[in-house]
Amino acid sequence: MFIEVKQLNKVYLDKDKKSNTVLHDIDLSIKKGEFVSILGPSGCGKSTLLSMIAGLVGATSGEIVVDEKKVVKPGKDRGMVFQEAALFPWMNVTENVMFPLRKEMSKKEGLDRARHFLQMVQLSNYANHYPHELSGGMQQRVSIARSLAMNPSVLLMDEPFGALDEQTRTRLHGQLEKIWIDTKKTIVFVTHSISESIKLSDRIIVMGTRPGTILTDIKVNIPRPREDHKKDVAELEEEIMGLLKTEIDKVVNEELAYEARS
Repeated sequence: MFIEVKQLNKVYLDKDKKSNTVLHDIDLSIKKGEFVSILGPSGCGKSTLLSMIAGLVGATSGEIVVDEKKVVKPGKDRGMVFQEAALFPWMNVTENVMFPLRKEMSKKEGLDRARHFLQMVQLSNYANHYPHELSGGMQQRVSIARSLAMNPSVLLMDEPFGALDEQTRTRLHGQLEKIWIDTKKTIVFVTHSISESIKLSDRIIVMGTRPGTILTDIKVNIPRPREDHKKDVAELEEEIMGLLKTEIDKVVNEELAYEARS
């Protein structure tokens, strides 16, 4: 397997020094070139798991191995796309994409690579624009181009389209799917949207909460493009919603109990 998560646990101490188990005994294997979504309700630890694969957060116990190398810190082999595009406002689009390449290659090589990936995300016409001149969806496409320009073997995406309107999300789904097919990257994609996970993924890892565990691993056998198989998509969406209902109710009840105590 290309990515191996083995008996992973993550425990934080809260302000009262009490243990808060965020992830409990996570075992997960991902093949090279797979598109895998991690799906679950708020608080299930899906973003924490992604950050741990990225090497941004350390494990309490267990380990993560990517391409036979144990993850102990961030690395060039893992590109991260966050919920916010996190672009440098004083740099134009091309400069933002080139920034992580500045120590890796000449300016000309970096410029050529930036142009290549801006073309891939359909932003060639905006190469000299600044972030404030772009829509939210366009900013995220710049962020994706920047990550791809580093040529990582794994692209880690933490709800990158969560703040966008439905129409923009739909367009970006199609672009991301095409990028995945063209680049053959391994993609691990965190989302709270069932429909988004079904549309994009080879597999869906459904997580439960308090503490975060893996409830099930679903292989999506619906042919692509999935828009042509609406009945199958609807049936799988209903199945996953049924699996998550208890977990979502648990989160809601905890929130109500917290509000009652406050």
